[in-house]
Amino acid sequence: MVNKIDGVVNAISSFLYNGPKGYFPFVIIFLICGGLYFTCRTKFIQFRMFGESIRVVSEKPQDENSVSSFGALMVSTASRVGTGNIVGVSTAICCGGVGAVFWMWLIAIVGGASAFIESTLAQIYKKRDNDGSSFGGPSYYMETALKQRWLGVVFAVIIILTYAVGYNALASYNLQSAFTGFNFYKEGTTPLVIGIILAILFAICVMGGAKRLTKVTGVLVPVMGIIYIAVSLIVIFMNISGIPAMFKAIFVNAFDFKAIFGGFSGSCLMYGIKRGLYSNEAGMGSAPNAAATADVSHPVKQGLVQMLSVFIDTLLICTATAFMCLLSGVAPTEEAAGAPFVQEALSATFGSFGPIFIAVAMCLFAFTTLIGNYYYCEGCLKYIMKRTPSKTFLTVFRLVAAVIVMLGAVVSMGLAWDTADMMQALMVVINIPVILILGKPALDALKDYTRQRKEGKNPEFKAADIGLKEKTDFWN
Repeated sequence: MVNKIDGVVNAISSFLYNGPKGYFPFVIIFLICGGLYFTCRTKFIQFRMFGESIRVVSEKPQDENSVSSFGALMVSTASRVGTGNIVGVSTAICCGGVGAVFWMWLIAIVGGASAFIESTLAQIYKKRDNDGSSFGGPSYYMETALKQRWLGVVFAVIIILTYAVGYNALASYNLQSAFTGFNFYKEGTTPLVIGIILAILFAICVMGGAKRLTKVTGVLVPVMGIIYIAVSLIVIFMNISGIPAMFKAIFVNAFDFKAIFGGFSGSCLMYGIKRGLYSNEAGMGSAPNAAATADVSHPVKQGLVQMLSVFIDTLLICTATAFMCLLSGVAPTEEAAGAPFVQEALSATFGSFGPIFIAVAMCLFAFTTLIGNYYYCEGCLKYIMKRTPSKTFLTVFRLVAAVIVMLGAVVSMGLAWDTADMMQALMVVINIPVILILGKPALDALKDYTRQRKEGKNPEFKAADIGLKEKTDFWN
């Protein structure tokens, strides 16, 4: 039964990534073409306003009880920064080749522009809650600007399935896989025990509601990221002589087009884009759900913050994992794909401390991923039902989500990855065309922001200033 389900999931995923008979890879074309289009239209915003994105992160909200730019950044980063930064990178290198690292970089750089557009749109079309706070996301700009509520509902359902099922099950699987090299690991028993413990901790946290999620991730994400980067820098400096050869191998393999097109579905390009998307989520339409909750004076500020989140995830943390692995001297193999390759790499440098550190890091990465992923689901439920779900409904939903976390630890590797790949692909093929159609208000808002900054002002947004016809809850 499980094999049949995996077969169906794999067939759908293959169609989305490779196209009919391998001739039209929908996801890759949408991601790269969409990212390049917005990069050009925003005049390379990833580079020219990178410093500005760092500046606006520290701004305080006007209302102390509102979510700050930093708080929204931490929620979206909690989802982005997770097991994909360790296991995803390792899998891409082991299965696709070292050139996958380059394609991960590329998808992050061009995807930064898409992340800016989708999050700016989420801010423009965000809704006011009864307590004065805000909420929103792609479903809301699909309904308000496109006048297509049905599409918003479909997208909200897909987000729930992606994050509560696909991504959370995969995070749980990836976490238990980090313990396979330890003597106490027993196939069947250990994954179930880990799944139960993780599900209980997850349930305790989410029962506190979305407000607590921001506080938890606001503490865990920075600590987790700083320690991980520090360890990676130690490895890099200890093996610094190998850096030139590493870069040569990355670029040579990345542009081996004969190998890429000879086996496209298993190439470094495909793995780099798949795992890069799984890690940074740029263009998927997930982070805008967090972006819409931020209390800012101008939508562009949160667009810049979410663009920064993509860079933190891929260009910083994913790169740290890649460099640790590639400079260790341990050869990547398909058998070691996932946590084992990273653990072997650190063992070569730190001895027995390496696998333990990765197991601990995976625990933190997986837990913050689970929390960040779940954060998106409650907002989507509210959109579908046109009201805040009852406490009874939410309690049942949270318990089901916790059960899925437990089950994720015991499913097969193939089903876990294939489900996540399929769901994220569905999000891309819906969201990218939508933001291409709706991109003008975000681009006009960027011009308005740039003008005010040149005038020395702290930019404040009014919908009328860009001729926005749709009624907004916050900017009139």
